[in-house]
Amino acid sequence: LEFLQTRLRATGQVATALITDAGGHLELRVTLTPSYYPDSVEEATLAVRWYTNDDFKIHYREVQSDRSWECRWDRHPNPHNTRDHFHPPPAAPTPGDDASWPTDHRDVLRLVLDEIEDRIAALWSE
Repeated sequence: LEFLQTRLRATGQVATALITDAGGHLELRVTLTPSYYPDSVEEATLAVRWYTNDDFKIHYREVQSDRSWECRWDRHPNPHNTRDHFHPPPAAPTPGDDASWPTDHRDVLRLVLDEIEDRIAALWSE
């Protein structure tokens, strides 16, 4: 998490990146820079949990005045999907969609940030 925190803090897309102990689990809580978003988005966050066995949960969430929009990239054993899976927007439902993620944490982070950039571009084009 410290590596990811350092990498994310170095980008203009991130306002804050703090490691917390949320509910007994270490988590990287990221607030994305508001100026990247149209005024309709009040807050955008990313919550990252990464485990020593390379399982992870990465939860992206936008808050607007009348709704929230969220999705989640996961790698963990569960009864509802394969180990790698994606909970799609706008509500990140369970079960999600089976997926396949890169093995290297840097590649996973790059994939997530690229998808967030695509989402931001879609927001601006609305």
